[in-house]
Parts: sequence; structure tokens; C-alpha cells
Amino acid sequence: MAMLARRSRLLLALAAVAVTAGAAVVAGCDGMGADESDGRTHSARAFPAADRPVAAIISTRWSDEEARDRLNESDQIMTMADVRPGMTVADIGAGEGYYTVRLARRVGPEGRVLAEDIVPEIIDALGRRINRENWQNVSVKLGTPDDAKLPAASFDRIFLVHMYHEIAEPYAFLWRLYPALKPDGEVVVVDADRLTGNHGTPPPLLKCEFEAVGFRQSHFRDSPFAGGYMARFRISGKRPAPEAINPCHVQVFAK
Repeated sequence: MAMLARRSRLLLALAAVAVTAGAAVVAGCDGMGADESDGRTHSARAFPAADRPVAAIISTRWSDEEARDRLNESDQIMTMADVRPGMTVADIGAGEGYYTVRLARRVGPEGRVLAEDIVPEIIDALGRRINRENWQNVSVKLGTPDDAKLPAASFDRIFLVHMYHEIAEPYAFLWRLYPALKPDGEVVVVDADRLTGNHGTPPPLLKCEFEAVGFRQSHFRDSPFAGGYMARFRISGKRPAPEAINPCHVQVFAK
């Protein structure tokens, strides 16, 4: 009974923040106006600015799904990330849902997947896919560039696949992601080992930015089949106040 009660509370928490698949999504605008002087959003101004280029979002897909499956990408990444049946997982920057649906299959009917993106049209299209393919353990959510808007203490794994280099405010984003993990949860990053302006993130820079907001790297593996590497991060110690974050400098990590 206790397990059922905990599961009911989790489903209610997800329902409170998630837009059910296929429903209309309306973007909020609280604090999202950009300051004309530097282009930063008001909601991120309490945090240090990133000292690195930010890659433009040029596509909703990293590669086509059939090509990725031929390399067995998702199965290998999910196995390396120790994704198991019954887990609750978030897919951030979900795009067309390549990982979303494969995570849903892996966690099974007792698990949950929350797919998030920041583009309303992408979330609408993903919601239609979820409905069409009848993934009943998936919800979709519209986030903002510096806040995925995830419920607290809810996720065993949070996936950031080939999108970290597109995050313009990494310190605000990761600081707000921190509370969403369960005590033993992990953030899983898949990216290429190249400069952020060239659609990748050097692993030392990634580690530095995560550590700046209170994470520690728990695993790292090269993953050529996924176009680069996979890194896993856990909560470590207390989350610093925004003004106490010590930013990383890209010159240290440039190749």
C-alpha cells in the first residue's frame, strides 16, 4: 500500500506540471523577456553568464531514427545509464521523441517518462506521436530555455542528449534541474567532444559547469555509436546560491 501511495503521489506531481499528450500547449512568459543590452533572460540574470559560445538549434533531430537504431544507440546508452523497468525518467530537449519512446519501452508500464522541449510546435508534434503510438506512460511538457520545469524529487534519470551545447544559461538551467532528481538519481548527458559553438561540449567543460552548481561526475564513457561520449552526474553536497556560483572559463578547455 505504501508503494501504491508513493506512486499515486508521483503521478499527481507529474500531472500537475505535464501537458498530457496531444493537449494544447501555451508557453508561459514569466520572467522570460530578454534584456536588450545583452540578450539574457530576466529569469537567468541572478546567475553567472556562460563564458562560451552557444550552438544554434538547427534541427529537432541529431540523426534519423533508423540510422541510430542500426548502431543500437539508444539501447546501449540506456544500458550504460542503468535505466530499469519502473523508473521515472525525463527526456529534456526531446525533439521528435527518439529517446522518449525508447525510454518508455525500457521503463515499462510501471515506469513514467516526461518529455520536455522549449518549442511549442515540437511539443505539439511529439504529443500527437505519443497519442498515435499509444504510449500511455508518457507525458509531454513545455519548458523554457533556463528551466525545464520538472517536479521536485521525482526522477531516477534525466537525459540531455545532443542538446547541452544549445543551453544558453547552463548555470540557471542546471541549478533548477538539481531539485528534480531523487536522492540517488542521475543526469545523463550524451554529447560530442568538440567546442560548444560546433555542436558539442568538451568533457572537462561539462564537468566544470555541473560541479559549479553542486553535481559530481559519477561515470564517463566514450560512446562512438552515439556520436561522442556519455557522462553521468549525481547531486553532491549543497546547491550553492546563484551569486556564489563560480563560472567556468572556456579558454581553459578550448582545444
